[in-house]
Amino acid sequence: MKKIFLLLLFSSTLVLPQNQKIDKSKLAYEVKQEFLHAWNGYKEYAWGHDELLPLSKSDKDWYGESLLLTPIDAFGTMKIMGLDKEANEAKNLILTELSFDKDISVQVFEANIRLLGGLLSAYQLDGDKRLLELATDLANRLLPAFNSPTGMPYRFVNLETGETKDPVSNPAEIGTLILEWGTLSKITGKSIYYEKAKKALEEVFQRRSKINLVGTFIDVNSGKWTNTDSHISGAIDSYYEYLYKGWLMFHDPDLKKMWDVSITAINKYLADSTSTGFWYGHADMTTGKRTATIFGSLDAFFPAVLVLSSDTARAEKLQESCYKMWTLEGIEPEELDYSNMKITYPNYSLRPENIESTYYLYHFTRNTKNLEMGKDYFESLVKYCRNDAGYSTLKSVITKEQADQMHSFFLAETLKYCYLLFAPQNTIDFNKTIFNTEAHPLKVWKAGE
Repeated sequence: MKKIFLLLLFSSTLVLPQNQKIDKSKLAYEVKQEFLHAWNGYKEYAWGHDELLPLSKSDKDWYGESLLLTPIDAFGTMKIMGLDKEANEAKNLILTELSFDKDISVQVFEANIRLLGGLLSAYQLDGDKRLLELATDLANRLLPAFNSPTGMPYRFVNLETGETKDPVSNPAEIGTLILEWGTLSKITGKSIYYEKAKKALEEVFQRRSKINLVGTFIDVNSGKWTNTDSHISGAIDSYYEYLYKGWLMFHDPDLKKMWDVSITAINKYLADSTSTGFWYGHADMTTGKRTATIFGSLDAFFPAVLVLSSDTARAEKLQESCYKMWTLEGIEPEELDYSNMKITYPNYSLRPENIESTYYLYHFTRNTKNLEMGKDYFESLVKYCRNDAGYSTLKSVITKEQADQMHSFFLAETLKYCYLLFAPQNTIDFNKTIFNTEAHPLKVWKAGE
């Protein structure tokens, strides 16, 4: 049995069981019940706060005061699942308790993808203008972050004073704005939001190397790179995602040109075919020389972007590798060295990216192999991460010891993508909808709108 496992693990083509009978409606129902389990745990032990701590059955606020991260993140999932009662509960809490008039410094990236994206999506799903008013107020309070010499935003801004801090940022935090800020411009008719977000993207792109790669860290004051490691992982990942999704959402040819240049370089210097599968590793942005053979749970977003951009062949090969990473210990680690399949960071943070990519591949190919992957992913979440109050991250995928945290993105993304895998095919129309990087559905705008 061990020899067979190793052959499967290191085979260039992953062999999945083909005899599983997938009852999609049953699995969709089960996912919905698990969502309710996690939401009810939040309601009982953390109501009105940012996140649930499921082991201690208590709550956590990111900045000492609640910004209602979990209700905002969960709202869109509730609407998609048809959980109207719970959606109304979340909406009433948001409209009665949420205020951004607080003397706190927030991380622009997280406030954007979770709060601004969540509120804009909620407005488009629900239609209540009070949700738009909250979104607009938040964006205006975040605007001072862009007042750097380069136009790339500082990492933190005070919601009350506009004071900024932390000039050393990264492409992901700088470049993951255009979907949300562009949406706000379209709705309000005020171009400033789109212009600020697009300029931030362009400033990163203009500082790419001669071989068209970007690095990990950059100073937004000087515009100089402080770390030249290039990859598709955290700190860079959603920069690339938003180049292509931004093109799809707004039909801006500049975004498409930036994507085309970037993906060519990514596939030339970062793609890596090895005996363990097809991966994307790390390389120096100036030379293209391989610097590391590591891949992790955050990197697993990339098959979704590849298949969305019609590169189905690479998407399928990479997703097979992502499945190997997940099944190595029964649930995926934060990071591994793909050259030898040894885990380098053993924790699991309830991340959605692997499931997200499986959903995208199934959506575009209808290959039942992706349903089988998704079923395995969902069942391992229930097996290893579920507890009395909700779901927990894991300290180690080897020991399966749980940690006292349930990120809001578990409700926004992880369970949403699990559900969509098994929901009716027409639940989401990709010609009309783009998911932001927090899985908040946003409208695709027609040319001229």
